[in-house]
Amino acid sequence: MSMSDSLSLRTRLIDVGVELVTAEGVHALSLREIARRAGVSHGAPRRYFPTHLELLSAIARRGFTELAARGSQAIEEIGPGTAGPRARIAVLGRAYLDFALANRGMHELMFRHDLLESNKLGLREASLPVFALLVDLVGQARPDADARLVAGALLANLYGIAQLWAWGSLQLTTGADDFAPLLRTALDAHLGPEER
Repeated sequence: MSMSDSLSLRTRLIDVGVELVTAEGVHALSLREIARRAGVSHGAPRRYFPTHLELLSAIARRGFTELAARGSQAIEEIGPGTAGPRARIAVLGRAYLDFALANRGMHELMFRHDLLESNKLGLREASLPVFALLVDLVGQARPDADARLVAGALLANLYGIAQLWAWGSLQLTTGADDFAPLLRTALDAHLGPEER
């Protein structure tokens, strides 16, 4: 097998994993099922990903890459030079929630502790640019606070909104039919009330 064939099969295995986690969720991501859908023997993925964690990490890395691209695009669309840090955080929060709700399986996979802790294929480093952007913006919006802690609390809040919204719990408890008011409330809680 040539180097390009090897890279293309490696990429195909990741592509299949992304499709599978998107369609069926994290529970469907077995090496055997990914191999079957990629049309290779069940042992083939081990040549490129010696452990299951490495393949899951490669799939999750795609999620972080896409989330970072969506966040950057959303900020560019509002004109980063014209919008203040809070407006950019709001746009970033909306992009995150839209991504999480449209890609539930991928969202769950991306934040699995075992993947992040093992740091296979530099997964922590892949997640850092998105968080670093949030920390930078929080630092601008709240120069009085520890930006990393506030950004971490805000991210946890957004993760919770995404999860509870996906389950239908927040709609039931709040009567909301859109997550936008919840996002605004989370921003108020972590950044202080928006100046009007």
